Amino acid sequence: MSLPADQMELREDEIRAHYEAAAGMLAGFDHTPRIAKPKVAPGPAPERSPGIGTGSRRFRSITPGLVTRSTARPEGVRLIERVEATDHGDPILSPVQATVLHVLRRALAISLAMAENYAGQTGLAELKKQNLQAALSSDKQAGFAELLVGESLVALSVFANTTAFLLAPHASEVSVEIGAVEEVLTDNASMALHGGLWELDQEIAAFAEDEPRLVATVMAFAEQLMEKVALRAQSAGRLEAFTSANYRVEADDFTISGFTPSRKARGSKLTMEFVKPHQVVGNHIAKYQAMKLSKMLMAYDFERKLNPFAELGGFIFTFMATASPAPARPRSSR
Repeated sequence: MSLPADQMELREDEIRAHYEAAAGMLAGFDHTPRIAKPKVAPGPAPERSPGIGTGSRRFRSITPGLVTRSTARPEGVRLIERVEATDHGDPILSPVQATVLHVLRRALAISLAMAENYAGQTGLAELKKQNLQAALSSDKQAGFAELLVGESLVALSVFANTTAFLLAPHASEVSVEIGAVEEVLTDNASMALHGGLWELDQEIAAFAEDEPRLVATVMAFAEQLMEKVALRAQSAGRLEAFTSANYRVEADDFTISGFTPSRKARGSKLTMEFVKPHQVVGNHIAKYQAMKLSKMLMAYDFERKLNPFAELGGFIFTFMATASPAPARPRSSR
């Protein structure tokens, strides 16, 4: 499928290449908050029941630098366990919980792919290599720092935007007020996502008492994070490579347009109640003419893009309405 001229494709293989790293972040990592204050006491998410595993082992990551659930300290962030704990000890993962985890993994993978794309376009990837080799000259350090901030904002924005977009069809009428997001870090994309996931873990622990509130909490966090990042981006530089193009994720019918939130309708069904002709009160001749006109309008040919009644004639353009006359007003005599 060809894309419009103003859109660039974010390929599926680029996204799936980051699935393992994204799953590792959800399984477990260590993070010490710098800006936000914890809302819950540190410690692992409650166990489901003695002797029953959480099923998170299949998400174990081998990506260097990402600590998995099996080695994380007790105060580490374990979002898979946190989400699993929202159904009051049920040992089976529910469809809603699975949906939330799959959406978070997908959003993280798209975010990492977009950050990698940004790093390649701006030269940040090469500067990272030079920095690791201690070969980064002093005249490039300021630009390097600006690009790291830009990469962090891009990663956070795309993660929040994708999460809100993909979860929107699963949202209910339940709403949660979580307050402003505070742990917005701009060291690099990985650290920024760690800070965001740490705060999301705190919000789920504080507000997600059941599955509807779980979805509402994640949605509210994503919206607040998008708003906070968009404000930070207004004063940040080196973002033209991200804001000047639209990126399309075909599999999700999702378009990334800078820091502008994408929208998707919620999953509620639209029910229309049609009124039958006998339910309409009015003159029977006027009702007949209205029905005849509506049938003519419905005769539109979408392939030929014409209406035979408009081409050949037959529309009724004049209607004679009848009603009881208004009472005459008495004239004032002078």
